[in-house]
Amino acid sequence: MRNFGVPGGVGAAALILVLASAAVAAPPPPAPGAPGRAVDCGPGGQWPWDCVADCESGGRWAVNTGNGFYGGLQFWQPTWEEHGGRAFAPRADLATREQQIRVGEDVLGSQGWEAWPVCAKRYGLAGRMHVVRSGDTLVAIARRHRVRGGWQALYAANRTVIGPRPEALRIGTLLTLPPSQEQPPAPAATPVTPSAPAPAAEGPGAAPAVSPAPSRSASPAAGPSPAPAPAPSG
Repeated sequence: MRNFGVPGGVGAAALILVLASAAVAAPPPPAPGAPGRAVDCGPGGQWPWDCVADCESGGRWAVNTGNGFYGGLQFWQPTWEEHGGRAFAPRADLATREQQIRVGEDVLGSQGWEAWPVCAKRYGLAGRMHVVRSGDTLVAIARRHRVRGGWQALYAANRTVIGPRPEALRIGTLLTLPPSQEQPPAPAATPVTPSAPAPAAEGPGAAPAVSPAPSRSASPAAGPSPAPAPAPSG
C-alpha cells in the first residue's frame, strides 16, 4: 500500500483518521421535504414549522389581524377546533408556539402541507406526513391514517429515515404517509319521517286539496229508516 508521501510510513493510518473525523463531522440528513439549500426560518429557526410561520405571519405566533386566521400558522378557527386546538386555547393566537405546532402536526396528518398552499410551495413541501410521538408504532400510525398496504407500506416509504429497525422510531421524526385506503361510500340519508309529496296546487295561490275532517257533532251512523206508514184509505 502506498504511503501517499507521508514520512515514516504512517500514510494509511493518517488517511483512516482523516476519513473517520470527516464521518463524525458530517451533518445529519435533512428532514423529509427539506430543501437542498440553506433556508432562513426566521427567529425560531426550526425547520419546518418556523419557516412556515415566517412565511404565513412573519413569525408572529400571537398575531390576530382580524382576517379570520390566527396565530403563527394562521389557523382558520374551524380547523383549530376540529383538530383539538381548544384543549390549549380558544383561538390559535392565544396558544403558545409549541401548542400551535402540536395542532399543526395533526393538520399535517389529515390535510397535508396543502393546508398551507402558498408557503408549502415556497419551501417544496407536499403531501401528508406524521410526526412521531411517544408510544407510536408503525402499526398504530398506519391504522390511524388508514395507510393502504398497512405498516409495511409505511415502512417502505420511510426506510431511509427510520433505518433498518422498523420498531425503532425516533420521537419528532417526520414520516411520509402513503395514500390512504378509499373510504366506503356513505349510505344514503333516510328521512326520519317519510311522507308522500304534497299535491301540486292547480292554480296560483290555490291551496292543496285536503280531506275534510269529520265533524265532532256528527252522530254515529243510524240504521236504515223505517218505511213510512201507508196513508189511510177513505
